Amino acid sequence: MTPPIRGISSMATRQVLAELVAAYGARASAAIEIESVGGVDAAKRVQAGETFDLVVLASDAIDKLTAAGHLRPGSRVDLVRSGVAVAVRAGEPLPDLSSEDSVRAAVLAARSVSCSTGPSGVALGKLFERWGIADQIAGRMVQAPPGVPVGTLVARGEVALGFQQLSELLHVDGISVAGPLPPAIQIVTTFSAGIPVATSRTDEVRALLDFMVSPAADEAKQRQGMEAAR
Repeated sequence: MTPPIRGISSMATRQVLAELVAAYGARASAAIEIESVGGVDAAKRVQAGETFDLVVLASDAIDKLTAAGHLRPGSRVDLVRSGVAVAVRAGEPLPDLSSEDSVRAAVLAARSVSCSTGPSGVALGKLFERWGIADQIAGRMVQAPPGVPVGTLVARGEVALGFQQLSELLHVDGISVAGPLPPAIQIVTTFSAGIPVATSRTDEVRALLDFMVSPAADEAKQRQGMEAAR
């Protein structure tokens, strides 16, 4: 029996990949298993030589793995674009996210703030620095461990204001999604796929990726708070 195609991804794309894999598997009678972990950990496992047939991470991480010789040159396929949203614990007042100034005020007023270890978290850190408040809020910043959704910390009451990809907040119980960041400061991450140099199943993976970027996959991406990357 043919073993399943084996992939690894960051947590941000866990839900959309699960839906797309199920849809493709039903069409093509293909067995596919994608493990979703923190993006930093996923990249480390690829760098360490763990065997995969498919890798899905933020586009810059895919490019770095390709440059380091772990992924096939020219194999990158952009799958989805994902923006950042803001969450509070269910029942708490929703912050005003209508402008850059109102978001800055909400951050300053929050007793604690959290963002991910991924690219959106890095971009938020730079935003706080640009606003001149990074030092002021440093003692209230709660770093979510890799693979632990910010929304989970918000739901537990450990964090008052959480920033993360909308796709990672949609399915967390016990929180209210206040909305996306306003356009002036929205942080959009492109998540892409790459094919490892060691896999012998390149053609099968390419067929899967062809489906994932086709119009047939668009509704699933929208359901998971993302949009097609084209």
